[in-house]
Amino acid sequence: MLSHNEPMSKYCSLRAGGVVQDFFTPHTLDDLSHFLKNNQKPIFMLGLGSNLLVRDQGFAGVAIKLTQLNQLNITNNIIQAGAGVTLAKLARFCQSQGLNGAEFLSAIPGNVGGALAMNAGAFGSDFWSMVDSVATINTVGKVFKRNVAEFDVAYRQVTPHYQNEIFIGVNLRLTQTDKPQDIKALLKKRNDLQPIGLPSCGSVFKNPPNHHAAKLIQESHLKGFCIGNACVSDKHANFIINQGNATASDIERLITHIQQTVKSNFNIDLETEVVIIG
Repeated sequence: MLSHNEPMSKYCSLRAGGVVQDFFTPHTLDDLSHFLKNNQKPIFMLGLGSNLLVRDQGFAGVAIKLTQLNQLNITNNIIQAGAGVTLAKLARFCQSQGLNGAEFLSAIPGNVGGALAMNAGAFGSDFWSMVDSVATINTVGKVFKRNVAEFDVAYRQVTPHYQNEIFIGVNLRLTQTDKPQDIKALLKKRNDLQPIGLPSCGSVFKNPPNHHAAKLIQESHLKGFCIGNACVSDKHANFIINQGNATASDIERLITHIQQTVKSNFNIDLETEVVIIG
C-alpha cells in the first residue's frame, strides 16, 4: 500500500517529526521487490519508530514499513522471523518453544528489522548474539542470504560488508539449556526504571565505554531540563520526553545541548542511539 505526505509524528514514538513524501507498506516480499525495482527515490526503513526522529522539514523520499513481513516459524530449534515481527512477540514465541535467551527482547519496543539494523539490546544482552543468518534485499529488489561474518557487529552498531541492502528476516539459534529469565520480572524492572507510557524514543544516547550516559547527564544537572516541550526525563536521564507538542527541532536542539554540556563537564562525546533523518 502506497500513500503520500504522511506525518511521521503518527509513526514515531516521540510523536514528533515532519512529513514523508511517500509511505509504502508491502503486503508481501514480492510487493517489496517490485516496488524497489521501480523506485528512484531515496528510502529509509521504518520499524516501530521507537528510535527515530524525522526533522520538521520532512523527508523527500520513501519510508518503508515492513509490518506485513511478519512470518514466525521454527525448524530444528532455528527460529525464522520476518523483519516486521515485534520483539515482544518474538520473546513470547521463543519462550513457548522452550528456547531460552531471548527473554530480554520483551523489554525492547521494536521489531526484528530494527533490532538487526542497530543490534538492539537490554539487560546486558544484544540481538546479534543469537543471529545464525539473515535475509536481505537490495535496492533493486534482489534477495540475499547473508551469514554473520558478512557484518561487523558492535555495541548498538551493525556495519554490513555489502551496501544498499535492507534486512527482511533472520534465523536465530537459541538453546534449551540456558536458564530462562522471568519476562514479567524484566518488564517490571524496565517499568520501574524508565518513563514508560510517555512519548519518547527510548535511550537517546549510547553508553560511552566505561560510562553510563544517564549518569553523565544526571551529574550534569540536566534532569528535567527542557527546550520547548522536549524535556530530559526526571525518571531516567537518558530519555527525552515530548511533554506536549514538541517539534523535532526542539528535540534535536535538546540532544545537542546535552552533548555539549556533557562534553564540557567530562570531555566525553555522547553518540546518539536515536536515528535522525531529514
